[in-house]
Amino acid sequence: MKWVLASMLGLTSLAAGAASPARQEVLALAARAADWQLAHMDKAPGITSFGEETYQPRSWQKGAFWVGMTRLADVSGEKRFADAIFVNGANTQWQPGPRTYHADDHVIGQSYLWAARHGAGSKAIAPLRATFEVILAKPAVTHLSFVPAKNYEETACLRRWCWCDALFMSPPAWVEMSQQTGDPRYAEFALAEFRATTDFLYDPAEKLFYRDSRFFERRDAQGRKQFWSRGNGWVFAGIVDVLEFLPKNSPQRPHLEKLYREMAIRLRSLQKSDGYWPPSLLAPENSPPETSGTGFYVYGFAWGVKHGLLDAAEYRTTIDRGWDALVRAVAGDGKVGWVQQVSDRPDVVSESDTQFYGAGAFLLAASAMAALMED
Repeated sequence: MKWVLASMLGLTSLAAGAASPARQEVLALAARAADWQLAHMDKAPGITSFGEETYQPRSWQKGAFWVGMTRLADVSGEKRFADAIFVNGANTQWQPGPRTYHADDHVIGQSYLWAARHGAGSKAIAPLRATFEVILAKPAVTHLSFVPAKNYEETACLRRWCWCDALFMSPPAWVEMSQQTGDPRYAEFALAEFRATTDFLYDPAEKLFYRDSRFFERRDAQGRKQFWSRGNGWVFAGIVDVLEFLPKNSPQRPHLEKLYREMAIRLRSLQKSDGYWPPSLLAPENSPPETSGTGFYVYGFAWGVKHGLLDAAEYRTTIDRGWDALVRAVAGDGKVGWVQQVSDRPDVVSESDTQFYGAGAFLLAASAMAALMED
């Protein structure tokens, strides 16, 4: 495994408990990736699609990166990473995205919630809370079937969580909002909608999520169902992030933990010998490395072992192989490569491809790896 030593980066501080060389190496590589991405927030070589949307400061692409940054700030203790989150929140005036009901426009709010917990106070979550109040006052009424409108943005089901990515983008913010405010309505809404989406998109036979209803009957040339790696990665990481903030005595927790363990067992069986998961989970042959799905899976597995939901003896090899694969995908300058571009299904990917959410997934994985090494 190719490690990057902390001394190469001139890190000024590491969190307590970071004395082990292996943990320092993980944090050093994470810092390197974060620094590269922070230096390329306006123009990132390797992003080849959805340019205008991607570079919007409250886009879901950037929002997912900032979620990863919050975990890195916590586990590393590096002040500059915390400062970057505060500065970004102030620059966006703590506003969520412009589409009230759209899950993608809530993910940036997860970094605002982090900021509120770390000193920014209630002002950091006031706009997001106001958005949630609008939704609670008038919840969307539409079926979860994905039927694209002529104008895509007018697709009716987008006002609910009718695509699997949404389970990462929005529910964790709702659940943490309840934790911070003491108002249970936010978590109650999110858990009910999460359950509705799961009932609709989860294939109980395969223990995987369809991206949306358009894929229910879709098959590849070998007749296999199409389950998108990053799509299931969004879900797996989303479950983890909801569990992170959900009270231990929540009546919804057993259902989510069962779903998490079912997916974990299935996903472990689908890891390739090179440590990556294929872009189309049931089609491993000739598949390239892909780091966004792999990053979310390593994060989810490592978090589960750390929190006692998964057995280390069963999952540590899977985690280590996945992490080793991710390390190989980080270029010398810190750029995270092999990231499938914006899509809604498995697609081509090359070594030079990157994206904000790919860096975010890597930072989540690195932070969870470092946390595992604290014990």
